[in-house]
Amino acid sequence: MPNTALEPVNSIADIPPQTKPSETTPAGGLEPERFDMQEVWYPVHYVEDLDKSKPTSFTLLTRNLVLWWDRDGETWRAFEDRCPHRLAPLSEGRINEEGWLECPYHGWAFSGTGKCERIPQQTEKSNATSSKRACATSLPTTVRQGLLFVYPGKPENAPQTNVPVVEPLEEDTDGWICLNTFRDLPYDAFTLMENVIDASHVPYTHHKSVGNRANAAPVELEILASGKWGFKGTWAEGPRKGALGRQDTTFIAPGLMWHDLTSKQFGRTLTVVYATPIRKGECRLFARFPFKFSSKLPRLFLKLTPRWYSHLGQNNVLEDDQIFLHYQERYLEARGGSANFAKAFYLPTKADLFVNQLRSWVNQYKVDPFPGATLPPPLPKAALLDRYHSHTEKCASCRTALKNLQRLRVGVAVLVALIWTITPLLMLVFGQTSLLVAVISTLTVLIAGGIWFGLGKLERQFYQGREIPPRNLLEK
Repeated sequence: MPNTALEPVNSIADIPPQTKPSETTPAGGLEPERFDMQEVWYPVHYVEDLDKSKPTSFTLLTRNLVLWWDRDGETWRAFEDRCPHRLAPLSEGRINEEGWLECPYHGWAFSGTGKCERIPQQTEKSNATSSKRACATSLPTTVRQGLLFVYPGKPENAPQTNVPVVEPLEEDTDGWICLNTFRDLPYDAFTLMENVIDASHVPYTHHKSVGNRANAAPVELEILASGKWGFKGTWAEGPRKGALGRQDTTFIAPGLMWHDLTSKQFGRTLTVVYATPIRKGECRLFARFPFKFSSKLPRLFLKLTPRWYSHLGQNNVLEDDQIFLHYQERYLEARGGSANFAKAFYLPTKADLFVNQLRSWVNQYKVDPFPGATLPPPLPKAALLDRYHSHTEKCASCRTALKNLQRLRVGVAVLVALIWTITPLLMLVFGQTSLLVAVISTLTVLIAGGIWFGLGKLERQFYQGREIPPRNLLEK
């Protein structure tokens, strides 16, 4: 059906085939000297972490959105998170029996296109639902490589704008095993990009987690191509003093990068990061680790590893640099921000070439996701290490694992209480063998108590990160 004012486009599928352009264009708009951060497809959620039975909130470029499953259209939708009636957040509502998104305040209901389908308070003769003002504001959406993308710019530009996908996964679809995680981070998207394209920090920052100081060495980087679209570069020697081979790096503006490494020992490995800007000083990280192993054993091991368990380890790695990045961007802002990075930073080696290129790209194309905004005051360390609100409650696997863990812990506690309660009775019943009963009961209680304590320690990892990173622990 052709798009009308009452049926705003919010999915690529809603656009008639005859109006879809045959060619795509890079993100950032058509101005050759300016990159528009609105004219971009941004990932907002892994589809596997979304619940089709209820709406989910997300903030993109300070714009509050509600994500929900349109049963009739069989697609994910993104609306501005406010009802046109009294501006109540639609994310606090529900998906009703008709499959429409229903406002929690007065029950106004909206179908997938944004059209208001029901106003319970209007009379039969009224046609308030047909007014343009009754429509919810919708944004284009699409799903690619397991991610839900939203387009915050002009809806008519969405169909011809490239969706930033990981090209190696499109070119070669067979044999990949992919570990995925995400987290809301307390620093800007470009601070995250600057961090992840800098491979030289890994041996030091992530010492004892995924790095080793002994592997630190000169890093000779080279830029192969660049433009408004981003840049490609290479590290001929590669990580671990050349033991793994060449590593190629691709930055797709404004918020996607990947390192591509192929070695005889491990096969092909990608380190992929998306940085989606939420608000000034906050972004959502989507990290993807596609592997194509040269042997079957690592592949089997990764398949058997629970997703929630790998997320705990990946959160540990993220927290290795979370605190100092939060402060680093504030120091940079105080010295003039990205526009003055060449004076604020001292970048004397080729190891910083990609960082230099990224900041130069930001300046050349006048990129500013939040014009005029300044960073909020720094957060305390406990807030910076929060895992529950930044990840666990939004992750389907971690949220479920935590609930199961808590149930198991309660069950163990009940078992201990039951054993302590019946032990005296058993000692009376068994008489001469009461000492053996007491010993067995005590051992059982001690073992169960140890399990209870261990489960509690594991449970805390879903709520809070480590205060001291492994690199700062005393060497044994």
